[in-house]
Amino acid sequence: MDGERDGLRLEGRSALVTGAGRGIGRAIALALARDGADVAVVDIDGENAERVRAEAEALGRRAVALRVDLTRRAEVEAMARRAAEAIGPIDVLVNNAGWDRLQPFLESEEDTWDRIITLNFKAVLYTCKAVLPGMVERGRGKVVNIGSDAGRGGSFGEAVYAGTKGALIAFSKTLARELARHKINVNVVCPGLTETALLQDCRERMPKVMDAVTRAIPWGRVGTPEEVAEAVAFLASPAADYITGQTLSVSGGLTMM
Repeated sequence: MDGERDGLRLEGRSALVTGAGRGIGRAIALALARDGADVAVVDIDGENAERVRAEAEALGRRAVALRVDLTRRAEVEAMARRAAEAIGPIDVLVNNAGWDRLQPFLESEEDTWDRIITLNFKAVLYTCKAVLPGMVERGRGKVVNIGSDAGRGGSFGEAVYAGTKGALIAFSKTLARELARHKINVNVVCPGLTETALLQDCRERMPKVMDAVTRAIPWGRVGTPEEVAEAVAFLASPAADYITGQTLSVSGGLTMM
């Protein structure tokens, strides 16, 4: 966002953001960089990752672009090592990457289920398994997982996606309990309708449904990637040191639970 921050809250820290090549992930990577963090920009699209890396470096931070298929565990493990070599041990892990295909469950097929489950949930297990041991060793760290309000209240046409996001929330809460003794915070940010490529796809596939949901938002509009990023930046900062195991919706009031 354009407003000034209260100092460099993350100066001297290193952050790794998945799915950071565009949309919400890009906004998160740049918000963390503005707060002083060096950033590993991880994305399946190497060109997008390079563009965001350049933007982060223009803010005066060290940054590295890493093209990674998060569904392949060996690639994730190699990525974690390369990120640490480039910008230092990872202090902040943001699992943002995800994928969905909007369609009623009875019209969906198993190959679609597998892709959604692997990228939205299993890939998070891979990144956590690769990055968290270092945080435990150092006795500090922040994990912010990007969920969805679909995982809290369901969403028409997103049955499997909602299931993975519900699983992500439960996983994060359990991880928060297990890692609290190591001073590692684990929280979830759940975006509501946000101006992304996925939202545009939803508008094209289900215009009437999307119009109705947008009208139901108390704030009167959909959110921006930067507004989601601000919530992530707060949870990654020292200001949130006593917050763990929580789920925060950034939805303009559409979801209140």
